[in-house]
Amino acid sequence: MIRTARALPLLLLLPALLTACGTEKADAGDAREPAPATTQGRHELDDRLRALGIAPELVYVTDVPGFTLAQQSVGVNGDDGFSASYWAKDGAVLHLYAERGSAADCPEGYVCRAPAKGRVVRIGGEKVAPGVLRRAADAVHRPAPEELAGLLPPPRTATAPVPRGDLPSYGDGAPDNSVGEGG
Repeated sequence: MIRTARALPLLLLLPALLTACGTEKADAGDAREPAPATTQGRHELDDRLRALGIAPELVYVTDVPGFTLAQQSVGVNGDDGFSASYWAKDGAVLHLYAERGSAADCPEGYVCRAPAKGRVVRIGGEKVAPGVLRRAADAVHRPAPEELAGLLPPPRTATAPVPRGDLPSYGDGAPDNSVGEGG
């Protein structure tokens, strides 16, 4: 109960945060090509999830006709859970949250499933009919490696610092913030 009370303010802020995630909507033409399973093993994908703060065992996805994954919405939920949102052209949005817990404490307006002991997946939405929520909950599954690779942002490869352009080539390297005469 205490954990639920702590998570409630975050859940209430989530729609506002998701609204600010970006203005581009992904469609089939914008979808990132998943890396082939042969070049990107499950172990590497799990390491990428852990780097994002997501427990690999808590990653679940759904398939609902007419809804497309909003790539920028994929992220951590709570301590180490998973969240993703799916959008439809009519403005409807499905929210998927996977975390540790049980389906017994399912909030009003959500459809919950317990795919494994100690895990719960909650499906909610905006402008979504209850039947669509149930279909989305019934389609919840663990992603295949190819599907998971398409969910995650590309791995970071740069190890050198990004050149800033405002640092002088002499002195201690501090930025030049002088304003000149009269300033």
